[in-house]
Amino acid sequence: MVKTHRDLEVSQLAFETSMEVFRLSKQFPQQETYSLTAQIRRSSRSVSSNISEGWRKRRYEAAFVSKLNDAEAEAAETQTWLEYAEACQYAAPDEVKPLYEKYDHVIGMLVNMQNNPKPWLLPSRR
Repeated sequence: MVKTHRDLEVSQLAFETSMEVFRLSKQFPQQETYSLTAQIRRSSRSVSSNISEGWRKRRYEAAFVSKLNDAEAEAAETQTWLEYAEACQYAAPDEVKPLYEKYDHVIGMLVNMQNNPKPWLLPSRR
């Protein structure tokens, strides 16, 4: 049974993948500290934080879906930063590919929730 955002499979996967991105980014060169490293860490963390915000807004369908859409966008942004990390040779393709695929899975789960939000919503206070 889902009681908090931490019980959601998508939230768990987003958090876990964000931590993997963090560990990967520790090997980026120092000159990337305030650019690629900061950007990829911020966007990857924003996925799970937007999911948790959306969970708290699920009394209102539009607000809930909007936050899930924000999480989806942050996941896609993280994928772009992963592509940069690989293109700049800061990460090997075999390090990037599994993370990219995990974000594909997160995105798919978020899209499914956005397309069918009713099971996740709280009852109206009317």
